[in-house]
Amino acid sequence: MRVTLLLPFLALTGCVSLSGSRDHTVVCPYDTVWEAASETMQGYSVSSENKKNGTIETAWVEMEGERRPYGLFAREGFGNRERARLTVVVKNSNDVSSVNVLETRQRWHAKGGATQQATRWWPVEPSEAVLDEITTKLNDRLKEKGCAGT
Repeated sequence: MRVTLLLPFLALTGCVSLSGSRDHTVVCPYDTVWEAASETMQGYSVSSENKKNGTIETAWVEMEGERRPYGLFAREGFGNRERARLTVVVKNSNDVSSVNVLETRQRWHAKGGATQQATRWWPVEPSEAVLDEITTKLNDRLKEKGCAGT
């Protein structure tokens, strides 16, 4: 009985640990924060930008990932191919804006079984270096515009 109750909790915890998001709260008008977020994301392959909804999304970008063996025998699978995309969400409430930066990262490899589902993109931990880079750029742009964090 205890194991049955624990499994859903572990499943939810696993999903949350792969979220890879950073939140910022800023005392500044929405338009100013949106402009800073949009400028920050200019160096990335932006696939959609919607000021009304407050969302900026990048396309999937594939790259060589770090070595992540899996299984009991530390198998390599199908190389170190990874892909990532970024989502930025800007929200406003009475001159206090919040910015959420989310990285979704996946790795291509085989994982158990001989079905079609065995070889596919699997979620992996987001890159702290990428999130740090975006956070630093965003904070610098917000400071340039006179916005104060809370």
